[in-house]
Parts: sequence; structure tokens; C-alpha cells
Amino acid sequence: MSAEPRINDRIRVPEVRLVGPSGEQVGIVPLAKALELAQEYDLDLVEVAATARPPVCKLMDYGKFKYESAMKAREARKNQAHTVIKEMKLRPKIDPHDYDTKKGHVVRFLKQGDKVKITIMFRGREQSRPELGYRLLQRLAEDVQDLGFVESNPKQDGRNMIMVLGPHKKKTEAMAEARQAQEARKAEAKANPGRSQNPADTDADVDAEGGIDTAVDTEAPAEA
Repeated sequence: MSAEPRINDRIRVPEVRLVGPSGEQVGIVPLAKALELAQEYDLDLVEVAATARPPVCKLMDYGKFKYESAMKAREARKNQAHTVIKEMKLRPKIDPHDYDTKKGHVVRFLKQGDKVKITIMFRGREQSRPELGYRLLQRLAEDVQDLGFVESNPKQDGRNMIMVLGPHKKKTEAMAEARQAQEARKAEAKANPGRSQNPADTDADVDAEGGIDTAVDTEAPAEA
């Protein structure tokens, strides 16, 4: 069945409870009279409550109504906040430079209002030293405590140790700030057209061994 309401000649009832263009209650009138009023106002007769007895109909510009409803739905989707979990992988004996790089990505994710899954990967004899991974996770949590908190405490998962950080800032707040910053950059670029722009950040991070450490949006933490 169509989700569209019945309008004008598609309405097939003897009488309707009519609502005027400004929301005023006209009362129960014959369908023919309601259609006549719609023509006089150059509007549509739209059935807004089909299950009422008699059905409730309103005089409106149905095309304009549909357009405004679509715009509202689009804006709602635009502002919708999805729970996103980023992932960052570290080795227990990571060197200071790589640690700072990884921490920078975690900081950026938390500022965006996203959760971050931190995975410590143990290899070989490192598996017998879980305290190394635990201390590294604790250090990272302390370094970013102004932006996020430990949502899931460190726990061993096979050869990995996992911790989840949650942002202090809500996703909707981060999205609003990001839009404001983007608008400010556009305004600055328009005012200074010859000024070069910085390249966009990327979610991919090259690890110390030359591999790609992905930080991809997911709806739930990825399995190790």
C-alpha cells in the first residue's frame, strides 16, 4: 500500500472533518464542500487522519508540504550521530616517535567524538610480558584523559590486549564544531584565494614496520 496520503479526488468518503490552511477548525463538512473550498483557496485537500471518523482533512499546498518534509528529513539525517569506533594498533615496544604519531591519531578521533579501540599486538616472547601492554595502555589513557576516558578496561584477547576509549565530547557537538571549522576555512579561502590549503588528514597510518595500520569507521569493534 502507498504511504502517500489521499488528496483531492482520491478521497472517497461522504464527509470530512476539515482543518483550514492556518490550522483553524472548520468542522464536519460534506466532501464536495471541502473540495470546493480547496479550489477557492487554490490549495489541495489532504487526508491527514484517515482512521478518524470522519477522516480529518486539511487544506494545504501539498507540493510545498512534501518538499519541506523532505528537507527536514535530509537535515535530520545530516545531523544524525552514529556510534563510530576507530581502531589503532600498537606494539608493546613501540618507539617514542611512533607512539606520538599513534597518539596523535587517537587525539583526533576523540576530538571528532568517536570511540577508539586500542589494540596491543604481542608477538613471540612478548606474549609472556602482558604487563608491557597494560602499562602502554595506561600511559595512553593518561595522555588523552582530557579528551576521553577508559570505557572498557584493558583485557587480554588471545595474542592481543584491547582497551576502548570513549570521548568526553558528544558526537553531535563534534559534528557541529567540525562544520563551523569547515565554514571558517571556506571563508578564509574565499578571502585569500592564492593561499594554499593543507591536505586533508587521512585515517591510514604507516606503522614502524612499513605496514598500513588502518583506522576505519565500524559500527562495532572489529575482531582481532
